[in-house]
Amino acid sequence: MLNKVKRKFIKRFDWFELFNFTANISSMPDCLVSVNPATGKVIRSYKVDSERKVEAVLRQSVQAFEAWRKLALGKRATVLRNIAKEIRKEKHRLVALAATEMGKPLQQGYYEVEKCAATLEFYAREGAGFLKDEVIPTSASKSYVSFQPLGTILAVMPWNFPFWQVFRAMAPAVMAGNVMVLKHASNVSGCALAIAELIVKAGAPEGLLQALLLPSSRVEALINDSRIAAVTLTGSTAAGSSVAEAAGRNLKKAVLELGGSDPYVILADADLDVAVEIAVRGRLVNSGQSCIAAKRLVVVQSVRKEFEQRFVQKMKEAAFGDPFDEKNRIGPMARVDLRDELHQQVLRSIAKGARLLCGGYIPGGKGAFYPPTVLSNVKKGMPAYDEELFGPVGVIIEAKDTADAMRIANDSVYGLGGGIISGNVKKAEILAATELQAGNCFVNDFVHSDPHLPFGGIKQSGYGRELGSYGIREFVNIKTVFIK
Repeated sequence: MLNKVKRKFIKRFDWFELFNFTANISSMPDCLVSVNPATGKVIRSYKVDSERKVEAVLRQSVQAFEAWRKLALGKRATVLRNIAKEIRKEKHRLVALAATEMGKPLQQGYYEVEKCAATLEFYAREGAGFLKDEVIPTSASKSYVSFQPLGTILAVMPWNFPFWQVFRAMAPAVMAGNVMVLKHASNVSGCALAIAELIVKAGAPEGLLQALLLPSSRVEALINDSRIAAVTLTGSTAAGSSVAEAAGRNLKKAVLELGGSDPYVILADADLDVAVEIAVRGRLVNSGQSCIAAKRLVVVQSVRKEFEQRFVQKMKEAAFGDPFDEKNRIGPMARVDLRDELHQQVLRSIAKGARLLCGGYIPGGKGAFYPPTVLSNVKKGMPAYDEELFGPVGVIIEAKDTADAMRIANDSVYGLGGGIISGNVKKAEILAATELQAGNCFVNDFVHSDPHLPFGGIKQSGYGRELGSYGIREFVNIKTVFIK
């Protein structure tokens, strides 16, 4: 079935082979270029939206908000359910598009698309309860808190989960009564347009979500515009800092979900079969290109050697290659420059004393491929310890004992997620709840987002929360109503 999906998708885009060259975005200032990271071939170039188009989109968003915010919650929920149905109807096309534009293996793409639909249905089902007036007894005859939408939310989204990141932000914001303008990553412009198109096809009101094809250099101007009420960004710490500066200057609310270097602490009493499975799965999800991937494996000394041997073997067994081939667990990285940057981090770590246990080379041939790689003997001062490695590179750091492991886990500028793997669940729970410095702390499982639970980080991993009841209240006016 997967090969059939590939043939059907590629047949529709055969004419793009006319653009059979390596993309040079800097030489095409008026275009955004999507490149197939498995082949290095340009899929398509998209003309950057004009100022006139931006003006039209913002004007329509204002009109759409005025109508949408007045719509009953039950009717909003119906729209979200219809979008979920359309996503499932279009799932084969969406999955193939993500595989082609950013290299996501097909099976992972299907999981991502289904998660988008499920999250829309979650907020359709639970949103009204989250937004219900909260009565608070005071000296007034009546006093309560009401949750009112803010307006147009600018969503600046990344390429690594081209559908999930958008709908994770969109579902709660829209259910709360806001509308959204999407500025997606430049290399997944096809995914951005597909999202906007399917929302229209689902029968959503015009202007509920509109996509703009713009370079990052034009984000600040959007934030400056008075018609943008708030901004949400998922991306690098550097991008988050720039957006936070612009939002702060304009006194606008921002939610930032940024980089991460998640520690997974493997304690002496851990079941190593479980620990290795969690570590491999957590490290290789989305070909290692996830903010909540298992980036630092902090292993207590007494079990480090055995864990290391088992982990390396499992990493060697993970096949990488064509994302349309169902036997491959890992596709290409999203861009060649990102692959090369990762490789340099690996080489610089080795030069400082890290041991390379597998991988660590650039394969011959075309594409942005990088093999599953493991570094051990990693110490503070190495890129593998201090920086975020955004790709399929496992980093093993030895700790003396539990206290030392927790010290190392927290020795990072990031604080998005983290895990503790232990046979003593109660002990691990206490460490996760009270000691681990991160927004998402998991025991005996890999870190992942769930629409029921708030998701976000601390320190340089950002601020604000998405998902759960907290996520839907980020972009609302938490209004006090007091009646004497």
